Amino acid sequence: MLLGTVLVLLLAGAAPASAHAALRSTDPDDGSVVQRAPRHVTLTFTESVGLLDDSFRVFGPDQRRVHTGEATHADGRSDTARIGLPGKLAEGTYTVAWRVVSADSHPVSGAFSFSVGKRSATTGQIDTGPTEDPLTRGLYDAARYLAYLAAALLVGTAAFALLCRPAHTSPLRRPLVAAWWTLLGSTALLLLLRAPYEAGTGPAAAFDASALGRTLTGRPGLALLARLLVLLLTAAFLIGLSRRRDTVKRPVALAIGTALATALALTWAAAEHASAGIQVPAAMTSSVVHLLATGVWLGGLVALLLTLRRSSGDDLVEVVPRFSRIAFASVTVLAVTGFYQSWRGLGSLSALSGTSYGRLLLAKLAGVAVLLLVAGYSRRWTARIAVPAVTARAAVPAPVPQPVGAPAGGRETAEGPGTGEPGTSGEPESRGEPESPDGPAGPGAGSADPGIRRRLRRSVLVEVAVAALVLMITTVLTGTLPSRAQAEAAQQAPVGALPPTTEITVPFDTGTDSVTGSGKVLVTLDPARVGENGVQAVVYGTDMGLVAVPEVRVTFTLPSREVGPIDAELADRGGYWSTNSVNLPLAGNWTMKTTVRVSDVDQVSVERRVRVEP
Repeated sequence: MLLGTVLVLLLAGAAPASAHAALRSTDPDDGSVVQRAPRHVTLTFTESVGLLDDSFRVFGPDQRRVHTGEATHADGRSDTARIGLPGKLAEGTYTVAWRVVSADSHPVSGAFSFSVGKRSATTGQIDTGPTEDPLTRGLYDAARYLAYLAAALLVGTAAFALLCRPAHTSPLRRPLVAAWWTLLGSTALLLLLRAPYEAGTGPAAAFDASALGRTLTGRPGLALLARLLVLLLTAAFLIGLSRRRDTVKRPVALAIGTALATALALTWAAAEHASAGIQVPAAMTSSVVHLLATGVWLGGLVALLLTLRRSSGDDLVEVVPRFSRIAFASVTVLAVTGFYQSWRGLGSLSALSGTSYGRLLLAKLAGVAVLLLVAGYSRRWTARIAVPAVTARAAVPAPVPQPVGAPAGGRETAEGPGTGEPGTSGEPESRGEPESPDGPAGPGAGSADPGIRRRLRRSVLVEVAVAALVLMITTVLTGTLPSRAQAEAAQQAPVGALPPTTEITVPFDTGTDSVTGSGKVLVTLDPARVGENGVQAVVYGTDMGLVAVPEVRVTFTLPSREVGPIDAELADRGGYWSTNSVNLPLAGNWTMKTTVRVSDVDQVSVERRVRVEP
């Protein structure tokens, strides 16, 4: 069975679109120095975002939190987030920590800084608030993984029973019930954990009534509620089908089952990756079809395992070929939709090796090779079950019409019984039967051969195990920023635009054992282009705390044009060193020499290259 070919493509498509909103720009710019205090802080993202009660935390030069207004969307644009600032802001550096929920339901967060009038040095670590609670994230990811598995098992087992029509469906009832309860429980857990997952807090926050109420009004929460409703309708359908199996027509059951499975798949597509980014209608359609094909294939494999173990040989002769054809169709669908969704997430071939998303996708493609080998092995044993039995049935002759009054149990000829000629005995004629690879086989013997069934069962079991492992990797992939969104964020500035500042970290070591004997200097050159520039230098000791030193000197030299050294003439500002009047007359790669003196006799100089733009 070529069943494994597309699992990785299927799972590559499980996280398709521009998943996660990436920060495109900030206003004020990150690291900029503005002369007048801004009235708002505005963030622009690569896709629409949802806002939280505590989406912004702004800290002033004294590290105290600044009172701000309520977070809103700027100018009604869903891809922005804005917060109002007080009318008067003191001079110095402000830190802005932010956290929003992207349209694909994943929270994203970060921080940046800007300065009013001039930069100021901080004296300690600023608490920018929670970013992510490991326990909440672990529980949430585990619930998502279980939900994927349970949905595939539920859809696939039901489809196997309706499409492959095994004689006995009792072995399928237990996995069907287990899948339903697992999906119900994982969905309820996702609904409870949604609020702490978005806010980055501990699991205990799941029982906050106000947070749960906010979850129920958001798109991810509404999708989870819809999934619970679909599950209840599915339970009613399955119970009714089991009680009225003989009276319900199979086309009607297939139509109702397909509608319920489609509605279930929509609860993922409407709130996750396909609902954001480019080509949303096509992506959502592709995602729904992709998820349905996943369930039919992966859940069907589990149902096939149970059927191989408990059904009779004659039943397998019909069931296995049917599932093989259905699996091939599922593989084709997965290949097409998986390719489209992988392209939508990657954006370019270079992203395969240049981004985390691409490297994870390559890991999935490596799994394809393993699945192809196992699938080929499975197909080998499938053929040995189906083909010999079909051939044997074709070799059985049609009944010969008997004269009226002929004995019911015999078939005598003119020669009479017992002559030893073919067809003259009362016993059926002994005919040569096709032989299976493991020995002679009678009608149905290919499917009944325990050796062949055992080998097929083992190969399908390996397929299921590899599929579950790849699905686990997919859970990680769905939490990774896709390459397309990453590229969009990298294009936040127009072509040729320059960053507002250039920061250079200069480690130093004077060879002494004191706290100030070694550390690093963070030098900021603003705007790092021809003309007047500002230079600020902050010295950190070995304990990563700010330290005071007698002197910091920075000079600039342009060796290619024999210009310099130009002394920045930094002044001690009480915690950091700075100047606003360094004239760098030419563009090019300058050599910045930083000298740190920690005592009357101990000093060290370190050189770094810095680019000055026209």
